[in-house]
Amino acid sequence: MRLRSLTKEELNDGQLALYNSIVSGPRSTGPQHFHLMDHTGALTGPFGIMLHSPVLGRPLQELGAAIRYQTSLSDRIRELAILSVAADTDSSFERYAHERIGRAIGMTEEELSGLRERRFTSDEPREAAAYELCEMLNRGQLPLSDDDFGRLSAILGNNVLLELVVLVGYYRTLSQLLHVFAVGPPHAA
Repeated sequence: MRLRSLTKEELNDGQLALYNSIVSGPRSTGPQHFHLMDHTGALTGPFGIMLHSPVLGRPLQELGAAIRYQTSLSDRIRELAILSVAADTDSSFERYAHERIGRAIGMTEEELSGLRERRFTSDEPREAAAYELCEMLNRGQLPLSDDDFGRLSAILGNNVLLELVVLVGYYRTLSQLLHVFAVGPPHAA
């Protein structure tokens, strides 16, 4: 890691407020599929990075919480979208965290392997369309043609299209942070 992990005792007021919002927010409730904190109490993954700049970290974590817990995306579509970004950007932390979540929501090892290898398929039209859109975004196939937009919008609806575009952009940002600051999955992974 290129940034020092910050423990709760080392945080200034702004950092502590961000830390508390992460550890007491929706990420900390329900089943924990990956650890938000390491054995010292420092936040793991992108959350530890966010603490170094609370002015950016707060809105980033709030956007992430909105994407994960407040959108209309089904759990499966949300996780296949996140894992498509993890595969495209080779984000080991996001793969580690979200494959665990994927398993918990019933994704099969075959599906997870397909996402890892960028060959995911689904007989469910919404999942197939969501994955297609994510791959177009991941590969920079922009702007979408009117035909592609019309076809995907007819299957997914404009709200889901908007949510997926934001999700892909957010997780690409997290991946860049994780890569630049050399943050991977916890050693206990």
